[in-house]
Amino acid sequence: MATLNLEFFKKRLEEEKARILKNIEAVSDELAAIAAEDEIDDIEDMAELKIDNDRDKEVLRILMQELKDVNDALRKIEEGRYGVDEETGRPIPINRLLANPAARTA
Repeated sequence: MATLNLEFFKKRLEEEKARILKNIEAVSDELAAIAAEDEIDDIEDMAELKIDNDRDKEVLRILMQELKDVNDALRKIEEGRYGVDEETGRPIPINRLLANPAARTA
């Protein structure tokens, strides 16, 4: 496998981390707004708030997992283990890393 340009991937991962953190903040703000909602007039309003709340919690869970994956990839760069398949120990193809810099497996 060709030598990876680790600075390129580190920059991409740091940009992705910033995007994820911004989205986490936006979803967290929305969850706080839902929790503060005090104008529940009927069962439909309550159901809509529940759906919004459940959706936002799931989005937040996914974002937190993405953040963990990005942080793990950044740590691997620092440790010299970036680009190695966690299951096989073989190099992850460059096209896979270009598509998903936080990829754990090929």
